[in-house]
Amino acid sequence: MAKKIILSLLRQLFFWIVFFDFIRLVFLIYHLRLILIEKIGFFEILGVFWYSFPLDFATTCYILIIPFLLLLLQSISNFPWIHIVNKIYTALLVFLYSLTGAIEMGIYSEWKTKLTYKVIKYLSHPSEIFNSSETLTFILLVVLLILMFLTSFYAYIRLFFLEILPEKRKLFFSLLFFILTPLLLVVGMRGGIRQIPINQSESYYSKKNILNLAAVNNFFNLYISIFENLPNFSRNPYIFMSHDDAEKIIKEIYNVPKDTTISILKIPKPNIVILILESWSADLLEDLGGEPGITPQVKHLLQNGILFDRVYASGSRSEQGMASIFSGFPAHPISSITVQPDKFVKLPSLPQRLQKDGYSTSFYFGGQLIYGNMKSYMIFNNFDKIMEGADFPVSIPRGKLGIHDQYTLEYQLKDLKKQKRPFFSALFTVSTHSPWDQPYPKFLKWGDNEHDYINSAFYTDHCLGEYFEKARKEDWFRSTLFIIVADHSHNSYRNWHPQSREYHKIPMIFYGDVIKDAYKGKKWHKLGNHHDIAATLLAQLGLKHNDFPWSKDLFNPFSHEFAYYSTEDGVGWIRPDAYFSFDVTANYFYFNQMNQSFQDSIFREGKAYLQGVFENYMGD
Repeated sequence: MAKKIILSLLRQLFFWIVFFDFIRLVFLIYHLRLILIEKIGFFEILGVFWYSFPLDFATTCYILIIPFLLLLLQSISNFPWIHIVNKIYTALLVFLYSLTGAIEMGIYSEWKTKLTYKVIKYLSHPSEIFNSSETLTFILLVVLLILMFLTSFYAYIRLFFLEILPEKRKLFFSLLFFILTPLLLVVGMRGGIRQIPINQSESYYSKKNILNLAAVNNFFNLYISIFENLPNFSRNPYIFMSHDDAEKIIKEIYNVPKDTTISILKIPKPNIVILILESWSADLLEDLGGEPGITPQVKHLLQNGILFDRVYASGSRSEQGMASIFSGFPAHPISSITVQPDKFVKLPSLPQRLQKDGYSTSFYFGGQLIYGNMKSYMIFNNFDKIMEGADFPVSIPRGKLGIHDQYTLEYQLKDLKKQKRPFFSALFTVSTHSPWDQPYPKFLKWGDNEHDYINSAFYTDHCLGEYFEKARKEDWFRSTLFIIVADHSHNSYRNWHPQSREYHKIPMIFYGDVIKDAYKGKKWHKLGNHHDIAATLLAQLGLKHNDFPWSKDLFNPFSHEFAYYSTEDGVGWIRPDAYFSFDVTANYFYFNQMNQSFQDSIFREGKAYLQGVFENYMGD
């Protein structure tokens, strides 16, 4: 009995893995013409079945919860209906997954996406689905659905299903089965023993969109899409005014009477290096009002750079910071756009824009890009080279979250010697994230609850000092613009309220010999966000930035001064002489520092901005 129960569970597990690959194979065959057009190699196609396994296994562990409970019942008693329930349950899931496969075959050619919550909304109007597709295509997909379902369920009954006959029950085995199996299933659901649960990034491996989408498990992707958008199926939760009124306000604040900029560069086409600092608060820099001694190396850099002293992060998570920096897209409450491939593929891309102008591109991160689905987002940005923790030599020392900053920075420097110029290279640090296990003595003896945090910043600051000391010896240094910016802020030793503007303030620095002498050592007071990097940088290069509608040029004297940040369920809005932070659900002002004479107009600006950003995120 015990042996058969374990064997039954294992056979069901194996069935789902095979079944997922079967539907995947049908999808690839259905789109064989597109694959041939893109000239995708055979071995790259085979990678779909290799890289799909982790998500398939995790999804299978979720599916096996019900079979586990049924087998547990069988281990203690012999109910004749258990086998019937198992077959019905499996048949239902096989049909639903076959349905997702058929739908994805139909929508990929048009939308280049997987089945998401948005498509589900269209399913509520089947007549429109039929009318919007070719009759023969619709019939073919229906036939494929039936064949995939019948073939798969027949294979399950004939080859995988194991009927367990009445035998003597063993309570000790039942107890062990009850304790151990859920533990193993939970580990499988998370993708192993890891800090960050598995997500779609695990299956992204190719620059060919069709292969990545084929590798991602349909059920898993649909679950994430629904989970992230469940509160917003019917409407934007942040509607404060008509669409036209909100659009008019946003257009006004982004309108510039003169499309010009102040040129701060000596050369028109420099190399560009963006150093993204994990969780750096403005309070880490003395020149931004912080306590002295935390980041002395950065303070030294400011002598040859420009410090933007009124810049804010629009979000509080790393994946939101990436979308802000590389796509000029502000963060918003509830979700992050990077976790949903069907949404972020509509965003503009700074790396792709620079590639069109002849730049080679690279991205380095010592941790796991699986966090926030950043890996698939980085692949979408089409970096020529992407390095995350697992890609670095195993001999490089690392902490709990990944490779310590000194080694990642050193690795990038070595690579830049070989990178085709001009280059655009980004590096994301990791050491200033909890658990802050950086390999450096904790010299700072103060900081109270943020003692470890400020010491980790002291360590990364030291690494940056060594990085630039070595970089100055390279022949490419004098023609390189460095942008140093935080992905988001962090609670500091001053313990600002999470809803306050001070909490969201971050450092942003333009640095390098390419900066004109007249601007070196200066502070730039224009009020803005780090999603303004795209427009600001492209304007300096003499390139159009119309594709980045949420990004403004901070060097344009005519651009309006404002900054936005999102909270868990609200908006923060900053103007030179006004500022508020508002929680929508609670209808509560955390901060309200506005002159009564223009309070209504400023409040409408902030609400319109949040409404517009979330509307843009939701899409059509």
